[in-house]
Parts: sequence; C-alpha cells; structure tokens
Amino acid sequence: MNIIAFPDREQWPSLLARPVQDARDIEGKVAPILEKVRVEGDKGIKELALKFDKTELTDLAFSSSDIDESEGKLDEELKVAIKQAYQNIYKFHKAQLLPAEKIETMPGVTCWRRSVGIEKVGIYIPGGSAPLFSTVLMLGIPAQIAGCKEVVLCTPSDNPAILYAAKLVGVTKAFRIGGAQAIAAMAYGTESVPKVYKIFGPGNQYVTAAKMLISKEGVAIDMPAGPSEVAVYADDTAVPSFIAADLLSQAEHGPDSQVLLVSTSKKVLEAVRLTLWSQMDRLPRRDLAAQSMDNSKAILLESEEDAIDLLNQYAAEHLILSVADAEKVSEKIINAGSIFLGNYTPESCGDYASGTNHTLPTNGYAKAYSGVSVDSFVKKITVQHITEQGIKNIGPTVETMAEAEYLEAHKKAVTIRLESLL
Repeated sequence: MNIIAFPDREQWPSLLARPVQDARDIEGKVAPILEKVRVEGDKGIKELALKFDKTELTDLAFSSSDIDESEGKLDEELKVAIKQAYQNIYKFHKAQLLPAEKIETMPGVTCWRRSVGIEKVGIYIPGGSAPLFSTVLMLGIPAQIAGCKEVVLCTPSDNPAILYAAKLVGVTKAFRIGGAQAIAAMAYGTESVPKVYKIFGPGNQYVTAAKMLISKEGVAIDMPAGPSEVAVYADDTAVPSFIAADLLSQAEHGPDSQVLLVSTSKKVLEAVRLTLWSQMDRLPRRDLAAQSMDNSKAILLESEEDAIDLLNQYAAEHLILSVADAEKVSEKIINAGSIFLGNYTPESCGDYASGTNHTLPTNGYAKAYSGVSVDSFVKKITVQHITEQGIKNIGPTVETMAEAEYLEAHKKAVTIRLESLL
C-alpha cells in the first residue's frame, strides 16, 4: 500500500476512482441467459446449470426436509451465534416500522401514510467459497418484519447454515439456482419458481448485470451494486493493528474489492502499512487480499477538513472513523453507507450481528442510495379523507389552481361537490 502525500484536490477524482468494468460486454453475455430462462423456463435453467456449473439439476427446489434437517448439520456454537445475530438484527429493524400518523393539514382535511409489505420478493445468495448465510438474515429479517407474503430464495449453495437461516427468517420457497439464471427465474417466473416483484442480494458481475437488465423491464431491485469497499479515517488515537485488520477484512472479499485509508498522520499510515503485510501473510485468503490491495490507497492529508471532504466525495460503502470525538466527526459525514465509530467498532460486527444491515450502496452510490432496511420491503401508500367542512375549506384553493392549469374537469370535480352543499 503506497502512501500518497498531500494530493491536490484536482487529483482527488482520479485517486478515488473505482476499478472500471466493461458493463456492455457483460450485459451482452447476460442478455441471452435471461432470454433463455424467459422462453424455456425450468428446462432452460437446467441446461444453463449444466453448462456453467457442471451441475445436473433434477429438482430445482430444496425440499422441506432439506431445510428442516439443516439445523442438525450445524454445531451448537454456530447455531447460538446465528440466533444471537437474528435477535439483534430483528430488534434494530423492528424499530423501523413506525405506525401511521394522521395529519390534519387543515380543518376537515386529514392525510396519512401507511406501510404495506411487498407481496412477493426474491433473495439471491451466491455460492462460491464464502457461504453468505449472514445475508439471508440481513434480507430475510426485514422482509419478515415488513409482512411480505412470499419470500423466494435462490442459491447454488446447499450449505446448511444458509438453509437454517432461511428457515429462521420464514423463506417460503427455496431453489438450487445460481448466477444470472436465478435472477431471470425470479424476474420472469417459471413452472417452478414464482415471479416476484423485487429482487435483493449480492453476486458477481454477471448477477449484477442481470439485476440491472431486469430492472429496465419493470422488476425492482434493491440497489446498484459493485465490489465491496471500506474507507478508514485514522488519527494518532487509532490502533494501527486494528486498522490493518479492518482493511484486510474487506480485501479478502475478492481481488476487485477496494480499501482506502485516510489520515493526517504519516506516523499512523506507516505503522498500518508495516502491520498490514504481516497480518496478510497469515490469512487463508491472502492471495485474494493481496490482489485487492493493488486497488487500494493510503492518502495523507493536511487537515481534518480535507479528510472529511475527501471521504464525502468518495462515499464509501463502509466508513470507519478511528479518531478522537468520532461521533462528532460522523455528524459531518453526508455520504456513506454505514459508519463505524472508534477503535472497538470493527466493520465485521456490522457485517454479522450488531443489528444494522450489511446490504449497502457501493461504487459511490451512497451519495444517493441508502442501505437495505424495512423500508426496502414495503410500499408507502398515502391516504386522505376530506369531510364536508374540509371540502369547503380546501375547495376554492383547488378550483383556483386547476383553472390556472387549464384543467377544467379537475376544477369541476370540486365545484360539483361545493354546489351540492349550498
């Protein structure tokens, strides 16, 4: 990790640029997969599984016994940990579901907004070397709280922890489908897989491209997503070994992950760099982490003001503030997916069990997007009720505005009611 000292602000955009992917090339490969599933359904999915995963699928769905027996395949320590994480995540997200509040905007005119769970949602959990059962909790729990009637899970993994988490969160149907074909199955529906209204979950560049393409066809997705990333802002109160561990916790996700270290102390940056390599040598996924570090930077700045400005421009998925008065500094952050305060708040806790959601905007989308919450799984429907006195109070305002917009029928809909009360 090279230290970049006191870069000019004109250099910031190039320093903060994420690795670029050729989206058009990937979408060109994904589009035929989506079309095959749309046209051929289950048959297309089985052929794609054989082609890409060298897997012959007989039954697309996990059976109820597969899910019920998953608990018995886990050791007790892991089950206790998953249950504790479930409780913390549920508690934090449950508080997000607020009761409707009726507001009388003027006498006789009452408006309110109520939350309604999206009826059918889909959750995608990738396979690979990391069985992301934690993501089942992060997506399934808010869906459960929101009251979604049908929660469909697709994953190419048969890891029992994924199936156990699916049972805890009340997944209604689970399927052995991976990749872009899983996104297509949930978007279009097949003989076996129900069509859903919104799709959530991480995945590789092909899964991400599939989500972006189906979103153009009217199927909602959680958010645009890219490789995982973390930014750390550290001062002389930080513990270098802690920071190095935090950077590596993101770097081990994969070679396209990005980490950013920002400080006003050269001493801290040098200390982190020294301990970083010694810690990385002991990691089982050190090769992936080493590749990720090639996309990463350590930036030395002159002032806290510069550091905050740079971090807001970067808009990190995860932002760790290992500084004095971290909470005070956090109030100046306006672009971040999730913030972690102080020396004893590792990003890993947010990934698993503190209670906040780990499905967060990447690639700078934190400038406009929030992470997944209960709100992601509900629709907000507004309701209004106007009494006879209310239409007398508000009617003339609406008549005047409608007439000014040359919408006579709009005006008439009010006038006819006012005349009936004469």
